[in-house]
Amino acid sequence: MSGSESLPDDVLLFEDAGTGLRLSVSGRVAWLRYNQPDSPVNTLNSRVGPVFAQCFDRIEQDDAIDGAVLVSDKADTWIAGADIEELRGIREAAEAEALSRGGQQLLDRLAAFRKPIVAAIHGAALGGGLEVALACRHRIASEHDKTVLALPEVQLGLLPGAGGTQRLPRIVGLQAALDMMLTGRNIRARKAWQMGLVHELVHPAILRRVAGQRVQELAAGVPLSLRPRKTPPMQHLLEDNPIGRALVYHKARESVMKKTGGHYPAPLALLDVVKRGLEDGMAAGLAEEARAFGRLAVSAESRHLVSIFFATTALKKDNGLREGQTGTAKRVRKLAVLGAGFMGAGIAGIAVQRGSLVRLKDASLERVAAGMRAVRDVVSERQRRRQITRTQMDDMLSALGPTVDYRGFADVDLVIEAVFEDLAVKLAVLREVEAVAPQAIFASNTSTIPLRDIAAGSRRPSRVIGMHFFSPVHKMPLLEVIVTPETDGDTVATAVAYGKQLGKTVIVVNDGAGFYVNRILAPYLNEAGRLIDDGARVEDVDRALTAFGFPVGPITLLDEVGLDIAGKSGPILAAAFGPRMQPSATLTAVLASGRLGRKARRGFYRYDDKGKRDGVDDALYALTPSGPSRHAVDMTVVQQRTVLPLLNEAVRCLEEGVIRSPRDGDIGAVFGIGFPPFLGGPFRYIDQLGAAKLVAQLETLDAQHPGRYSPTPLLRDMANRGERFHP
Repeated sequence: MSGSESLPDDVLLFEDAGTGLRLSVSGRVAWLRYNQPDSPVNTLNSRVGPVFAQCFDRIEQDDAIDGAVLVSDKADTWIAGADIEELRGIREAAEAEALSRGGQQLLDRLAAFRKPIVAAIHGAALGGGLEVALACRHRIASEHDKTVLALPEVQLGLLPGAGGTQRLPRIVGLQAALDMMLTGRNIRARKAWQMGLVHELVHPAILRRVAGQRVQELAAGVPLSLRPRKTPPMQHLLEDNPIGRALVYHKARESVMKKTGGHYPAPLALLDVVKRGLEDGMAAGLAEEARAFGRLAVSAESRHLVSIFFATTALKKDNGLREGQTGTAKRVRKLAVLGAGFMGAGIAGIAVQRGSLVRLKDASLERVAAGMRAVRDVVSERQRRRQITRTQMDDMLSALGPTVDYRGFADVDLVIEAVFEDLAVKLAVLREVEAVAPQAIFASNTSTIPLRDIAAGSRRPSRVIGMHFFSPVHKMPLLEVIVTPETDGDTVATAVAYGKQLGKTVIVVNDGAGFYVNRILAPYLNEAGRLIDDGARVEDVDRALTAFGFPVGPITLLDEVGLDIAGKSGPILAAAFGPRMQPSATLTAVLASGRLGRKARRGFYRYDDKGKRDGVDDALYALTPSGPSRHAVDMTVVQQRTVLPLLNEAVRCLEEGVIRSPRDGDIGAVFGIGFPPFLGGPFRYIDQLGAAKLVAQLETLDAQHPGRYSPTPLLRDMANRGERFHP
């Protein structure tokens, strides 16, 4: 859209081919257009700043120009923020601070410009892009799904560094600004207008025409008839006095600490910077912003978060084919899901939201109906949050067809089975599917059963693949695509492409018990259980691992996933890998006692009738080898005994070719099991520790617990050579 409106009598004044900035004039209105060459989006870097300054000079000095409109000639992006590749190259805090100060000075000039500059925003205005818009005299957004505004720097371990921490609170209010910056969430165009982030909301077809009119009106001093932003009385009460603001800062800091455990310095620094500016003036706030940006840009936490950003970006371009393999992704128009339980309904739910026709099959009408309700609940929640319209919700739900037989399967492109985790059951549905849908790709959502065992029952093993989703499907971002040596290229490419269509980050792993994510998770959970075998308290084990940075502790995770699920996967992994994967005696005993976790209101923890946790069930200690008596265990001991075997197993998976690269191993752990993002993933964390130090720690533990901590040969070799997994 953005470049589609023609400008009458558009006369070119200046053009820079290197940056893609173009300045022209139509009548008395200048048009500053950005179309970064060889890039799908516009970004801000050290090269584009001076060219913007040249354009400002020309606009300011030309008496025939009344003002300017800043627009993008990209289809779906206004300005997507800073060039992260350039930021990654910074080595010293002073260098990053200088970059921030340069951006501040440029946008200070824009904010003080004597001629009106209007931001005509269509597409994403993110990070530094939104900071540019905030410095413009007037902001108009197109009412379009592609138009979103955000300051997401905190997600990269940074904060806005070009004045955004100071201008945003002054425009939308302190609380709204903190919410935007601390979460990094996207603000849709209508919401942006309602909160005063933009002044006007118009149809995309008239965006430029209205923007040009506004320049002329502002230059002539014509009052604009705009809807004033409504400020709730409570906002005035809290934000217009120091005592109220102090309460806001205090509550925000409490929330940050609760959510992050203090592991991420950026949110806390952001609070300090915003407070400094509002309490001591904008100049002081800008100076503090630049200093904080400099520190954060070279912090280990930011480096690791940026590495995850680049890894996920690279995976979006990865077709999943191994080196030398060829294949073409086929369009999945119609999907069939076998099993309408929690996982099956979850898969069907995201599929209808992404435009697929879906057949949802189970053995009984009651199960299918329950699955349909689950899908409706997820989709209607989006409508309730106004992320989609009622019409869109109805269209999505109309794409879902329930069935208790195989009618409607003849023309499906892909079948995903999410039936009971039992090989015989999976082989039975495989045979049934091949009889009615011989051309379809058959994908198993198995979490532990080796794919080769399922493919062995197929007439077309080259068309059998694993698509391992994580629970809950609509929230967990990872998809493991599992391949065997027989899986053909078209099947791999199709599964990977469809996973991306569903909005997932996809890693391809080679077949093996537990694949990658569940395989590295198993020793972590097993050792947590063995600590309880040895007399540790449940809550102490969980507390140590949340302190390490995991979102929940391992015992809580077992209760959430279901002890029966863990009980089924444990023996499979133990059979494949021997004693180091043997489940703890406590887990075995607790499961045998009939405890299933939260879903049964009874596991390691107690739960009330609404499923809310009500403390540890102390009665379970009588089931453990150590009996009811408990003792304290040092937090570092808990962390080492659980995390180090996870790291060791991740290296073993790389050594055996289960994963293709350390990058995939990091992404799989972060997005699949919640490995702390600020540590970058298992392989980046090993690089941070040093392979030699990790080997020494593992050897110490292996002497105490023979056979469970022996360093893998690849890790020993890397320690001896002083090598890293990442450059």
